[in-house]
Amino acid sequence: FPVASPGDAGAVAAVARKVKGPVIAALARTTAGDIDAAWEAVRGAERPRLHVFVSTSNVHMRYMLQRSPDQVLEMAVAGVRHARRYCPDVEFSAQDATRTDPAFLYRILSAAIEAGATTINVPDTVGYTTPGEFYLLLRGVLEHVPNIERAVLSVHCHNDLGLAVANCLAALQAGARQVECTVNGIGERAGNAALEELVMALKVRGDCLKLASAVATHHIHRISRLVASLTGMRVQPNKAIVGANAFAHESGIHQDGVLKERTTYEIMRPQDIGLTGGSLVLGKHSGRHALREHLSAAGFQLDDHELSRVFTRFKELADRKKELTDRDILALVEDELMVPTEVFRFEGFQVVSGSQALSTATVHLAGPGGAVCEAAVGQGPVDALYRAIDRAVGGNHDLLEYSLQAVTAGKDALGEVTVRVQGGGGVHTGRGVSPDILEASARAYLAAVNKGLAAEAVKEEEGP
Repeated sequence: FPVASPGDAGAVAAVARKVKGPVIAALARTTAGDIDAAWEAVRGAERPRLHVFVSTSNVHMRYMLQRSPDQVLEMAVAGVRHARRYCPDVEFSAQDATRTDPAFLYRILSAAIEAGATTINVPDTVGYTTPGEFYLLLRGVLEHVPNIERAVLSVHCHNDLGLAVANCLAALQAGARQVECTVNGIGERAGNAALEELVMALKVRGDCLKLASAVATHHIHRISRLVASLTGMRVQPNKAIVGANAFAHESGIHQDGVLKERTTYEIMRPQDIGLTGGSLVLGKHSGRHALREHLSAAGFQLDDHELSRVFTRFKELADRKKELTDRDILALVEDELMVPTEVFRFEGFQVVSGSQALSTATVHLAGPGGAVCEAAVGQGPVDALYRAIDRAVGGNHDLLEYSLQAVTAGKDALGEVTVRVQGGGGVHTGRGVSPDILEASARAYLAAVNKGLAAEAVKEEEGP
């Protein structure tokens, strides 16, 4: 949404410049200022799209827009026409379509197509509809919008009632051919339809749905973890497709069945989403070549420098952890590589803590000016560590959120810490993994602090 902030505009522009192949869309209301800002952000894309929207339900028109239906229709037409001056690929959305009077919905969609819209989007903005009802609404659009064959019919479903994916599948069966969805189902309130669930539903039940997508499903698990890492929004263990328990079988009857024949209780293979299983694959005697081959099979293509960094962490982990699983190795790679440019690099720490005294922490970092060592006391070891890091980097940061989970089972399991930190002119997320939860905590905090420092450096370069 480029008009929302310079940060949004810059993010869209960066994606538009760097990502080749897919259509890159920028969102805008129907006002000229919004559309101008959206075009400036997306114009560098190989395949740009302008996506304009306006509310169409009675409650939105009356209380938000304070406009009559005829006035809203005029806004839609004007917005689409303005967008077409910039770009031949224009999408129009009727916000809150599932609570809109169907007759008016047909009218405004037809007018948007006449004005030049090439994609027509029917959003379930508040997650209100049900699959049967949504199917009938989409069939109504196809039957009562006379020029609908000139546009691609799209849907956008929210998950407030837990029906987003089911509603999208119903829409596809009705005739929609574009679905707006998100990795891990992240989004406003209860989220949006989950990309991985839709894609695997199409793959597994293609016999019923008679549709397919071109998504390379073996990348799903890795992308899910990447998004979770960058956003700090964890995937619940029982999440369909990408949750930690998605391919786990606890019941003895289920375990017996799967051991005898996988298809007794599994409708898809872990390999379909990029998992190679939970077997022990590498250990402390494994070499650099074996690690490269294993990571390549998981979808990671590392250059020599990246491989050296990962291999160093891998050997350290192999010496400390008895058994290494796929999840351990993937977590380590993500922790080492999926971080912004480091202003300060973590080198080591020491903590003295007990129940009868304040904790003391010492941290060792490598910074722009060389090695840095600082100590601090705090209410507990994590607090002491974070105070010491603040001293080392020369700033104060507020910890907004801290979470810890085990990557795998066992007493020597990797701990994965995710934090949200206020500082550097914004809120930044950091993630760290280690068999030592204090080290994981320090790495996560420093990752978030580094993001803030990098953001401050960019602002200084850009000037006022």
